[in-house]
Amino acid sequence: RQVVLAAVKCDWQALQHASPELQDDRHVVLTAVNICGSALQYASPDLRQDLSVVLAAVSEDGMSLQHAFEALRSDWRVMR
Repeated sequence: RQVVLAAVKCDWQALQHASPELQDDRHVVLTAVNICGSALQYASPDLRQDLSVVLAAVSEDGMSLQHAFEALRSDWRVMR
């Protein structure tokens, strides 16, 4: 976990090559999406449904909304 966390801090795209378990790790994914919201595309399906993770991604890059779970794309909390 620490190795992937360090890699993500240097390059958010490292999340793409992380194991499924680490793509489902809230701390690792939040670190990545706070650097670049587009990292949401590499998060696990569960975390792409997580409101706080999606909000962090969208606040960094509004275009990352396209990677969120469909139901959250029209959620008023995400849209504002």
